[in-house]
Amino acid sequence: MTICSLPLSYCTNVHPGQTVEEIVSGLSEHAATARETLDVPIAAGLWLSANVAEQLTVEPDQLERLSQVLWQHDLCCYTLNTFPFGNFHSDRVKEQVYLPDWASRSRITYTEQCAALLSQLLPENSEGSLSTVPLGGRMNAQGPEFLAVCLSHLIQMASFLKHIHKTTGRLIRLAIEPEPMCELDTTADRTIPIFRTLFEMAEARGCESQVREYIGLCFDVCHQAVVFEDVVHSLDLIQKEGIRINKVHITNAVQLTDPLNNREGREALCQFVEPRYLHQTYARFADGRVEHRLDLTREDILRDPPDSFLKADAWRVHFHVPVYADRLGPLETTRPDLIAALRRVAALDYAPHLEVETYTWPVMPDDVSRKSDSPETSSIGTRIARELSSTYELLNDLL
Repeated sequence: MTICSLPLSYCTNVHPGQTVEEIVSGLSEHAATARETLDVPIAAGLWLSANVAEQLTVEPDQLERLSQVLWQHDLCCYTLNTFPFGNFHSDRVKEQVYLPDWASRSRITYTEQCAALLSQLLPENSEGSLSTVPLGGRMNAQGPEFLAVCLSHLIQMASFLKHIHKTTGRLIRLAIEPEPMCELDTTADRTIPIFRTLFEMAEARGCESQVREYIGLCFDVCHQAVVFEDVVHSLDLIQKEGIRINKVHITNAVQLTDPLNNREGREALCQFVEPRYLHQTYARFADGRVEHRLDLTREDILRDPPDSFLKADAWRVHFHVPVYADRLGPLETTRPDLIAALRRVAALDYAPHLEVETYTWPVMPDDVSRKSDSPETSSIGTRIARELSSTYELLNDLL
């Protein structure tokens, strides 16, 4: 069994990050608390917005400052979240999080900047990864050549990452993160066919091995569970196809069983309706059919008379909830899928980067995010520590 030997990472997109000052504050206030609470090493999976990436690129002293803050708090950084380009903590993010997409030049420039920055932050003798958007969101407007342009840009990105490797000795890979209702979402129907096309394009340009080396996936367990995939089967398909999993997001989604007759569960689910993030909702029916809606709304949850969506066996909602939670009152989570996925990942003959990504703490319902009203149990740093501790225990059980 192979598990990444690097410290477990948590994604700092849970904290505001529009300036270097905000990032430093998040690390000093929250990441430091988590590190002090635990007796094991941890890593900060930094989210650098486009504004911050530009600032760090043109102001090397600020990158040195960031590096020093990581060192002072006994943190390392080997992976970046380059998915959100703009303000991930604005009042409304929703479908804008997928913009600019991979058909845009600005997406390439931003990702290249982040790769160059990560090459300077990486611990010695370690490899790096950058998670990124699933090319684009299907709910956003796309031109007729969208996919071809995206794949061409990915081939260009692979060339840049090879250049980074050659000139700095630092190996950094891109990890495309499928997400419900995006260009890459379901494994068999969309992700694998698109990667086949990518590899075919690369072969025609004489660089297939280069693309296979530097371009792979970020497997977010929440996302694949939401669409009701058998996550172990999905991982089997990915491995069989020769697509490298460069990063795994350790995440849980919300599940509502028997929504029509589960009034208590529906009322609890209403607490998760919030205006900032997109919460794609999928329904699976007794005949195996799966339907979906773009976002979670109170109208869908409490509709009376009920529509067909409420008559499903179960709903799953793209809302990242604590990885240690099997239940949230009358609601369930997809933690069994998480356990199954990690067991399968541990059987790979290489070790993807592992990162906890519960970015929703600031919008989590109070009775989920706090065990009591005391500051000691309600701070984000303490909650992150609990998630990391729980994940370490889970990984230890798998070894």
